[in-house]
Amino acid sequence: MDSMICLCSFIILFIFPSLSLIEAQASLCRSSCGDIPINYPFGIDDGCGNPYYRHMLACSDPGKLELRTPSGRYPVRSISYFNPHILVIDPFMWNCRDGDNFRPVRPFSLDTGTHLSLSPENDYLFFNCSKDHVIVEPKPIFCQRFPELCGSSCDSGSYLCKHLPECATALGGSSCCSYYPKAAKSLRLMLKYCASYTSVYWTTVGATAGSPYNQVPEYGIRIDFDVPVTTRCLQCQDPSMGAGTCGFDTKTGNFLCLYHDISWHSRAGVIAGTVTAVSAAGAIGIGVSIWLLKKVRAKAPVTCGVQSNENRLF
Repeated sequence: MDSMICLCSFIILFIFPSLSLIEAQASLCRSSCGDIPINYPFGIDDGCGNPYYRHMLACSDPGKLELRTPSGRYPVRSISYFNPHILVIDPFMWNCRDGDNFRPVRPFSLDTGTHLSLSPENDYLFFNCSKDHVIVEPKPIFCQRFPELCGSSCDSGSYLCKHLPECATALGGSSCCSYYPKAAKSLRLMLKYCASYTSVYWTTVGATAGSPYNQVPEYGIRIDFDVPVTTRCLQCQDPSMGAGTCGFDTKTGNFLCLYHDISWHSRAGVIAGTVTAVSAAGAIGIGVSIWLLKKVRAKAPVTCGVQSNENRLF
């Protein structure tokens, strides 16, 4: 009897809290911020998603999603998971309302150690650049004359400079040229000699006559991301396995499968080890409890309370 009471106490004190902790963590994994869905590999709550993207996204109370980078926090316009990319807005970039009034800028940058990268779909426009430090020339002609300098020139004959999205005539008499920085360092260097910049990405809006799609330029910065796929995460998300949420231990970074319904754990065999979402200590505790239970079954006819056909464990 004493052994059974000890076993029951062990389960209540150590096993149930471990499972409840997993359930509690899963309930904290919000699936959206405002109208932007938050899916794997991202998470806006610690322990959710993939640890590679930990602390990169922040969701404020009004539902405003922001991307954290070394250069600051930037509002997120949208996230695409089918063609993995994030669209962000740099508040310091030039926009149509600025016209010829160029505000102080702060160069956008990404941490090169992350799984994020600037998309080649971006075009960068620079305004009022110093011709003493920047090669501002129409590229087709300049590249024919000086092919060795073609990659270093800022194209003053750019289509986008002549057709600024949403405000073709906003610049007035200011100069404009297009240049794709090969690295964040190049962007900082350009802004050292140019009054301001803006980024334009090309988005597909639908089919037109004679073309399967139509690309339209919009202001913003497109950032591509990788989706780390693991067998454990695929199994975790499988509806037949409980449709869990892929997450990680906030202390160790180890993978965790998080569930919203604690009752599913016993049905799916988590205790038997089919799917694990508890810590190593919790797993050991479960094994010990099963061993103790089997050992005392023959000696103790009663469980916690009164044993009946309805509450038998085995």
